[in-house]
Amino acid sequence: MDYAIEMLNIRKEFPGIVANDDITIQVKKQEIHALLGENGAGKSTLMNVLFGLYQPEKGEIRVEGKKVNITDPNIANDLGIGMVHQHFMLVDTYTVTQNIILGSEPTKFGKVNLKHAEQEIQALSDRYGLNVDPTAKIRDISVGMQQRVEILKTLYRGANVLILDEPTAVLTPQEIKELIDIMNSLVAEGKSIILITHKLKEIMQVCDRCTVIRKGKGIDTLNVKDTNVNELASLMVGREISFKTEKKEAIPQENVLSITNLNVQDIRRVNIVKGLNLDVRAGEIVGIAGIDGNGQTELVEAITGLRKAQSGSIKVSNKDITNFKPRKVTESGIGHIPQDRHKYGLVLDFAIGDNMVLQTYYQKPFSKNKILNFKEIYKKANELIEEYDVRTPSEYTKASALSGGNQQKAIIAREVDRSPDLLIAAQPTRGLDVGAIEFIHNKLIEERDKGKAVLLISFELDEIFDVSDRIAVMFDGQIVANVKPDETDEHELGLLMAGSNKDEAGETQ
Repeated sequence: MDYAIEMLNIRKEFPGIVANDDITIQVKKQEIHALLGENGAGKSTLMNVLFGLYQPEKGEIRVEGKKVNITDPNIANDLGIGMVHQHFMLVDTYTVTQNIILGSEPTKFGKVNLKHAEQEIQALSDRYGLNVDPTAKIRDISVGMQQRVEILKTLYRGANVLILDEPTAVLTPQEIKELIDIMNSLVAEGKSIILITHKLKEIMQVCDRCTVIRKGKGIDTLNVKDTNVNELASLMVGREISFKTEKKEAIPQENVLSITNLNVQDIRRVNIVKGLNLDVRAGEIVGIAGIDGNGQTELVEAITGLRKAQSGSIKVSNKDITNFKPRKVTESGIGHIPQDRHKYGLVLDFAIGDNMVLQTYYQKPFSKNKILNFKEIYKKANELIEEYDVRTPSEYTKASALSGGNQQKAIIAREVDRSPDLLIAAQPTRGLDVGAIEFIHNKLIEERDKGKAVLLISFELDEIFDVSDRIAVMFDGQIVANVKPDETDEHELGLLMAGSNKDEAGETQ
């Protein structure tokens, strides 16, 4: 068999944990090969071994049949292996070209030949249908476009094998569709792709074969055409998974969140939330559906005190909290699972135990006379780590050392455990596997059933339909429709999200 990459019997250990235990993966030339596993199963670790970021304790790697020793990423690049990490490695203030050539700058007479590099990158972008502007600054382009820059970076360095680590975790549905087209064009050009993911629908849609790992061990490699999402899910988590969240009918009570005529500006000082009105009642989950960029992020930031509202009012339990500082917002009975876990959810250099009490560390029993009681802090952290299955060597491990999915579970544990009157969940299952998604959805429904109000913001329409009792459609900074999940479908919702009114959306069905 002609393999592009073989990783045979790989073992990788860290203090107190075996991340990869005798795993074998063999990737054929010109195939898209999925690496599937739960959060913390060892997927990223295995690929970091292939990319030279980690050295294995045991096993061997072969590239096109030849045994190789990859001791750093430069050797991986020389062997034609490129990696696009889950969290992008880009310099915000640099242009696309400056980011791509960083570390391998073309020079002419001792000077960096930027013009030549721009032409090369434009040619690569055109060849693979990436539509990237080589002169644009990273801070001015979308997340989906930044990912394309990362892909271009690997192609510029001559990659034949591309490792994509959770590439769709931060993309909108439209961007995901475009990425799938890009992956197919790369394979048609002779590349091989290893796709680290736990999105089963995407595996079925785009992959040729799939290697499943669970708790650091290789479980099986399957031909995708011979399997289905139910088999993959049970192989991944070791039990049957329900894809439909069981819940009883909501019994909404009084208004908890009341937003009236809210106007919020974005970073460019342009009105992006425009006279928005929204109510969320106790005992219901309201899902906000909308295409990214229609003001959802700014709306959440205004409610939680992270962005100033220009006008209008935000009331929680009849108390006006407009333009309160974040701590005052929290103390007013609001929990916030933020969209950006690194920017707003965690202090990455703190222990995961410390992160579990970021909202309450100054209160009893965690603090007395302004002195922290670490015994109580870590006792509480341990309870939450156990209840929410946060996979970490210990409560003292830095948050930055956890996988993205386990970081997310830690944030959700902290926010849900306080059982706030209003829980704002922005992309709560981004980066989570199906088992963890099932658990989180049940937690949101538990909060609803306790009589709490839940505001869910998600780009995953499956999630919006599955969890919401009412769907508020957001377009151009306003709520343009309120619909019940069982009285609409993805087609109608998609039209509403694109700006059609309710009557027009209904007519086109």
